[in-house]
Amino acid sequence: MYEYINGTLAEVAPAYAVVEAGGIGYFIHISLQTYSEIEHQTDVRLYLHHVVREDDEQLYGFASKAERELFRLLIGVSGVGGNTARMIQSTYSPSELRNIIATGNAVLLKNVKGLGLKTAQKIIVDLSGKMLDLRGSDAASAALAVGITNEVYDEALSALVMLGFAKAVSEKALRRIFKEEPNVTVEEAVRKALKAL
Repeated sequence: MYEYINGTLAEVAPAYAVVEAGGIGYFIHISLQTYSEIEHQTDVRLYLHHVVREDDEQLYGFASKAERELFRLLIGVSGVGGNTARMIQSTYSPSELRNIIATGNAVLLKNVKGLGLKTAQKIIVDLSGKMLDLRGSDAASAALAVGITNEVYDEALSALVMLGFAKAVSEKALRRIFKEEPNVTVEEAVRKALKAL
């Protein structure tokens, strides 16, 4: 129903933000990841997910579309509600979560407060093929799709383009490298990509 909200950040805490838009203050649930991105801003744009129940309505806000898509994947798993998904996103970064799911590490995932082993296993089974389907137009989404940090990916991609390689070909090579080694440095990524290209 709602795509995003633009407004003044009237109040912010690690678990929620109050955004004033059009004279109305909207109480929006956020993750620690979103909190760290908006805490020092005055004007914000949050991408929204609206949850309607019989006795309650809640807004969840995200600093990026990619984070919201990950949230939607998580709540699509039976037994995972909005608050549990938000706790997962507050506990693990997208790249850490992707690695946990890729390696099937349910024991590590169940460290999230309020998450049991069975639900953690269900999340891993349900999302094992879907994490790579996260796509978006911005570099952050592309980075999230393969579990890498935006800065390292961007720097490596810029270096390859400056060396004369086509952007599309460079992106393909980098995705493969970062999929195999999520914590690779810029220098290592460029070196490996040069060998692959």
